[in-house]
Amino acid sequence: MRLEPYSLGIGDRFGREGRAQLRAFQAAGQRGVRITPVWNKSNREHLLIGTSPADTRRSAETAVRLAGWTDPFFVDADHVALATVDRFIEVCDFFTIDVADLIGQPPPPDAAAGLVRMLEGLIGRLDVPGLDSPLIVDEALVADVAGKYLSAVIEAGRVYARIAERKGRDLILEVSFDEAASPQTPAELFLILAALGRLGLPVRTIAPKFSGAFLKGVDYVGDVGRFGREFEADLAVVGYAGAVLGLPEDLKLSVHSGSDKFSLYPVMRRALLERNAGLHLKTAGTTWLEEVIGLAAAGGDGLKLAKDIAGQALARLGELARPYLSVLAIDPLKLPSTGEVASWDAPTFVEALDHDPGCPGFNPDLRQVVHISFKIAAEMGDRFFRALDDHRGPIEDHVTMNLLRRHIGPLFLGQGGPERRP
Repeated sequence: MRLEPYSLGIGDRFGREGRAQLRAFQAAGQRGVRITPVWNKSNREHLLIGTSPADTRRSAETAVRLAGWTDPFFVDADHVALATVDRFIEVCDFFTIDVADLIGQPPPPDAAAGLVRMLEGLIGRLDVPGLDSPLIVDEALVADVAGKYLSAVIEAGRVYARIAERKGRDLILEVSFDEAASPQTPAELFLILAALGRLGLPVRTIAPKFSGAFLKGVDYVGDVGRFGREFEADLAVVGYAGAVLGLPEDLKLSVHSGSDKFSLYPVMRRALLERNAGLHLKTAGTTWLEEVIGLAAAGGDGLKLAKDIAGQALARLGELARPYLSVLAIDPLKLPSTGEVASWDAPTFVEALDHDPGCPGFNPDLRQVVHISFKIAAEMGDRFFRALDDHRGPIEDHVTMNLLRRHIGPLFLGQGGPERRP
């Protein structure tokens, strides 16, 4: 399987918006830019709403058929570990291995010594095109990387071995290191890739850690200039590693929690074009938010349902936030009361939730609350799903335009942005 240089993770919590999402990809294709859709949904999201990986595969295949999509697409086993991967293997062809719990765990001494021996041919000064200074790799650095990351690399190898045993090796493999305590240096990232390669993992995308905060459903929080320097350095290292380490030639960076990071897209686009590099960007939760916005925009019972979801989410914030605490920054003092939400008309609700930073009514704290409230919609069952069917038009319009105008446009087409919809 080959992955296009540009690919987008398009999580769809309830599997209803695939056709609307593909319209955005088709519009990009008509403008000469091919982007591969990758439906991704984690085990946590499946457990929260009672779905299965097979449901994701069925919804993706249905969307592909209804939209007339003829290019490749993938279904991602998102953030899997050894304990969770089995239920994904049969129906998925893209696997994002999550090794966050092993980062920083000391490896067995013999494994660390073995890594030093495996990588001794890389010791020295490495001139990497695109970096301002060479990578200086010595035994002390290799030992330090082994201490931080080797346990995680070994665990990724175990998970990949399980997948390959049951499915074979014709798949897309990603390994995620984005939950490390601090960003990897260029030399550390190079040695992580070298270790993955030496252990036989045909990694195609890698998710490093960047500085700043990548919160759910809102813009990047941090120093954009610093992010840009890290991103450019990581692109250079990934390109060099793919050339000298025997890794797949389509190896590329992956950015997690990538939806709504509007301040970063111009920086990322410039770097991608300058290096002729690829990118995988995960945008999972934004589609669910567009469903709620589309319901509210429809008015009537759609608005009533949207206000009910938001009101319950405010009342149950502690419970809903618990699985996502590391990727939320909600100020309770800036949240409306349930009574305020109940009194809103459709334009007021839409302005509060729609991600337009220039709109005075936009409330990023409420947006984060609703982002994690899809469990409430699942509990509503048929009431919610009937509403999605009854208001299909405005919901699909919002889903398509959000993905095309606010994400694909500024990142891959050089146009569009987060301003309000026409």
